[in-house]
Amino acid sequence: MARLSDSTLRTVRFYEEAGILHPVQRTEGGHRLFPPAELDKLRLVTDLRAAGFALEEIREMLEAKHRAENGAVAAADVLTRLDHQITSMTERLELLKRLVEELEHTRDVIARCTGCSNKVNFPNRCDECQTMSDVEEAPNAVSVLWGVHR
Repeated sequence: MARLSDSTLRTVRFYEEAGILHPVQRTEGGHRLFPPAELDKLRLVTDLRAAGFALEEIREMLEAKHRAENGAVAAADVLTRLDHQITSMTERLELLKRLVEELEHTRDVIARCTGCSNKVNFPNRCDECQTMSDVEEAPNAVSVLWGVHR
């Protein structure tokens, strides 16, 4: 199961102990045997965790169908949870896109210093250096990492 899902044995054990995965039996050697549906579940849970879902949120979604009195109640519960997560993930994506742009710009600005041998300005007066003076607009990360304020 761990190998098929690109997970570790520890991950499989963790989700079993958390009540997310359910082996159908154990071999005499103690190996857990899982039905194919549990492999699909492990892949989904691993992806959801990597995307920032809390374990309890995942558990509640997985159990919603069995807790509800009918399909309509279960669907409403899961849809509400999914909508909340989609909104949250969209906000994180926007933040990540903005941060990638800022870090790329920061990399470009700091890359100008790869040939620096100026011992007068470095490291405390880089904003006085001609190389940095040519920078029209430095991202916040340049200010924080390099002490150049524009």
